[in-house]
Amino acid sequence: MKMPIQQGNPDVGFQIAPMIDVVFVILVFFMALAAQIRIEQILQTKLPGVAIASTATEFVDEQILQVGEDGEVSLNDESYDSSASRELPQLTGTLMRLKASSEAAKSKLVVTLISHPESPYYRTIDVLNSLSIAGITNVTFTSDSEEF
Repeated sequence: MKMPIQQGNPDVGFQIAPMIDVVFVILVFFMALAAQIRIEQILQTKLPGVAIASTATEFVDEQILQVGEDGEVSLNDESYDSSASRELPQLTGTLMRLKASSEAAKSKLVVTLISHPESPYYRTIDVLNSLSIAGITNVTFTSDSEEF
């Protein structure tokens, strides 16, 4: 006896099992989301805004002046003037602008002078003269060959 082969698409009716699976996934999602919201409320974070400090905060503006082995002078890794120039007009002008801007911002200007151990001594004196002309008095000296 041969069974007849059914042709076409049989009507299987409304499938409830996939619908229940989707509802459970959505339920788990919202439960996890609700737990995160509760944790954020416990943290009591505030959005950034204007903060009023109880004491004044002093910012220091530090500039690095380097005198290389060949007498090349650089301020924050930018070379100024030629090695033959003794007056250092570009460096002096830049230092004067730095001093004026630090005074306008009411911040303390500190210059760290790093001289290469093999650099000419007169070159360090030229840089000190430029600092003096600019009116910069907070100067720190370092002689470290590891910087070069």
